[in-house]
Amino acid sequence: MASLFPDGTDDCRLLDAGAGIGSLSAAFLDRWRSGGFCFSRVTVDAFELDIALIDHLASTLDRYNHTGDFVANIRQEDFILAAVESLEGSLFSPPIERYSHAILNPPYKKINSDSAHRLALRRVGIETVNLYSAFVALAVAQAAPGGQIVAIIPRSFCNGPYYRPFRDFILERAVVRHMHLFESRSKAFKDDKVLQENIIIRLERDGQQGPVTVTTSTDDTFADLVTHKHLFDRIVFPDDPERFIHVPTSPEKNAIELSEAIRCTLADLGIKVSTGPVVDFRLKEHLRDMPGEGTVPLLYPGHFSSTGTTWPIEGMKKPNAIERNADTEKWLYPSGFYCVVRRFSSKEEKRRIVASAVEPSTFGDVPVLGFENHLNLFHENKCGLPEALARGLAVFLNTTAVDENFRRFNGHTQVNATDLKLMKYPSRETLIELGEWAMQQGTLTQEQIDAKLGTLTE
Repeated sequence: MASLFPDGTDDCRLLDAGAGIGSLSAAFLDRWRSGGFCFSRVTVDAFELDIALIDHLASTLDRYNHTGDFVANIRQEDFILAAVESLEGSLFSPPIERYSHAILNPPYKKINSDSAHRLALRRVGIETVNLYSAFVALAVAQAAPGGQIVAIIPRSFCNGPYYRPFRDFILERAVVRHMHLFESRSKAFKDDKVLQENIIIRLERDGQQGPVTVTTSTDDTFADLVTHKHLFDRIVFPDDPERFIHVPTSPEKNAIELSEAIRCTLADLGIKVSTGPVVDFRLKEHLRDMPGEGTVPLLYPGHFSSTGTTWPIEGMKKPNAIERNADTEKWLYPSGFYCVVRRFSSKEEKRRIVASAVEPSTFGDVPVLGFENHLNLFHENKCGLPEALARGLAVFLNTTAVDENFRRFNGHTQVNATDLKLMKYPSRETLIELGEWAMQQGTLTQEQIDAKLGTLTE
């Protein structure tokens, strides 16, 4: 992280928010003391709330204070509240001068919508759902023009509706210079039980956006470091209203980007995608382990596999059925063909997107179906799809190229309906042809699916 900063001159004002014992500041200062920067003077503002770490932090920073050109301000206070007061110009808060540099490993924790932190952040135009994105937004807000911010953060901010205001905030005030992706979710941060990939990002306040350097490594040894440069329109697509941040891991465009046949939105196809509406714990009294009189099928990810749909499953930990009554009716869909995608993948699963076609014949003569909240559901105005279209969608979504493209903006175990909504698809006619082809093949291998996609992209 310290090596990502460009060489600087003049005075340096360094922010380390959530400093811990000062490891990041130490890396930055080591580079300075060994001649890596040309600063005449460095001032560090190190924020750390944990009283147990303050002595260690002071000891770390004291090592650099021996020639009169270094000042360390250890601030044992809430960084968010202090930064907001400073940005507002509070009479009771010491003004925080604009920082030339910030190096961050911020805390990772959700912020409740009515918490003091959330309300304070709103006062300075920051709307975000996690402490880590709040810290980065505040670092950008407090940076001087040309200020450099390097942060190691989870990759969840790259996509999804909850982080859209945060993406807008930083992209309006800063440019992206460098992103480093740790491709394993289990190696770089194995002690932290991290469920998503982590990224190191370098932002520059008020810069002119140019190409972005993207580096990747499997883990924190950096033994297999790979470096590429990409035009910014491969990082944030110009026509994307959500401003998803993509992290391409190869210089070549993949099959989805290159194909003229894959340019349709779901709106073009007349299809919608929704999160499964049955939230089981809210409808607990209506759930049944096995089907019986007055019940209809309730479908979970466990009912779907590469070989098709299996229902009911005896001994499954989840219920197989839900009562159909006045309390549940509005959550149920008419029986028919649908395409479903699991919302969560396991940590190191081969594919992030796992799609299946729902076959109504599996359930016998039932009028409606329940889809549990851990599934995403493709439908036409809350009704089923033509069989060939449902099967064609499942085949397309299960291709390696779709998965590779999806991983460029999604680095965690969750596949949201918004993510699926913003992807590009083949035309309705092409998907129907794909489904008709699949219906003639029997069980398909990954090689067959990928080869068939190749015929669409020529």
